[in-house]
Amino acid sequence: MHRYDARISWRRNGAKFSDNRYSRGHEWSFDGGVRVPASSSPSIVPAPYSVVEAVDPEEALVATASSCHMLWFLSLAAKRGFVVESYVDDAFGVMEKNSAGRLAFTRITLRPQAEFSGQRSPNVAELDALHHEAHDECFIANSLKCEVVVEAG
Repeated sequence: MHRYDARISWRRNGAKFSDNRYSRGHEWSFDGGVRVPASSSPSIVPAPYSVVEAVDPEEALVATASSCHMLWFLSLAAKRGFVVESYVDDAFGVMEKNSAGRLAFTRITLRPQAEFSGQRSPNVAELDALHHEAHDECFIANSLKCEVVVEAG
């Protein structure tokens, strides 16, 4: 078993609250001292009640799925003797009504682009296998209900 902790902190700061006109801005704190400004998505709760510059949970979920895939991909590539120089993923998630009529993530699409150096770069089949195995190993993808698609380029 592994345990992961996060502290989420919010304060009313004098807003009336019962009229629903309070800031959704809050902070995520993690071990090691990292603090991340967070808020509801401005597409769900309009500004000024959402903090546009902050990370919202929906963005964080997409980033988390992408990050987990990347970390597995890098590990697997290293084990196979490939040298990855860079990795970029322009990932996105789609929220829509699910089969129960509830708003939910129905798909997260990862679009990773990796550049290699060294003696040998993976061929198309090897690259595809790396992404397939990274997807299978990703703890986050294994935890989500929605489909996670990898469109490696």
